[in-house]
Amino acid sequence: MKIAILGGTGDIGQGLALRLAADTPHQVTIGSRDAERAATKAEEYTTELDSRGLDAAVTGAENEAAAAAATVVVLAIPPYHVGDTVESIADALDEGDVLVSPATGMKRDDEGFHYHRPGAGSVTRIAADAAPDGVDVVGAFHNLAADRLANLDADLGIDTLVIGDDGDAKRTVVDLAEGIEGLRALDAGGVANAPEIEALTPLLINVAQHNDGLHDLGIEFK
Repeated sequence: MKIAILGGTGDIGQGLALRLAADTPHQVTIGSRDAERAATKAEEYTTELDSRGLDAAVTGAENEAAAAAATVVVLAIPPYHVGDTVESIADALDEGDVLVSPATGMKRDDEGFHYHRPGAGSVTRIAADAAPDGVDVVGAFHNLAADRLANLDADLGIDTLVIGDDGDAKRTVVDLAEGIEGLRALDAGGVANAPEIEALTPLLINVAQHNDGLHDLGIEFK
């Protein structure tokens, strides 16, 4: 399967690109508004994989080109760009493609990080409202520590919650996530449940900042 990670030059995008390329047979393309930047980052990721003796390569392209070639498109971008980005790639998407939204709206004050719930209810809902007909949106990868994800020496041993209104699309993303070694995907219902999941991210950041040894904090349900 061909996977495009838009915003793949950022922290979460880097971790997902490296893990998917290292642990799965899927073809991974980094997307960016700047094709040259995407290509440079993709080369860096490929070099990292090669240094570990992994026969895997990551490619780079401008966002629309990356999306056009993919079946699953991960929106690893800031929450305030999600709607506009989906609209900008809409013509490149085919019926049956799946968009994945890991973004969480947050704000920060002197007390810490807080969930910033958008007017639509969640960032996942923003993506779903902007998606063209025939393209389903699934929320996943919200609560993962970027540094831990990108460190291929780190054992994950954590869960990701997956939400979506289409069962087939959700199963596609569950299978994709569970291809990453040490990551378990749990079905958390429909897109209406996105606010509860997105709100966990600032909570985890606050806990990590106030407790030694929990910088790469993750969630495991038992």
